Amino acid sequence: MAKDVLCEVNTCRHWGDGNQCQADKIYIISHSSHEKAQSSAETDCKTFEAK
Repeated sequence: MAKDVLCEVNTCRHWGDGNQCQADKIYIISHSSHEKAQSSAETDCKTFEAK
């Protein structure tokens, strides 16, 4: 499991100094029409919460 999760979305309430995600858990989904995502552009972070 990754111990350092980096995120540049500074409008998220989980965003911390050094682009460190401060969320306890991360939830990412595939939004592509494919059964499996083929690239990061076909995924979304559902952990995002606006500040």
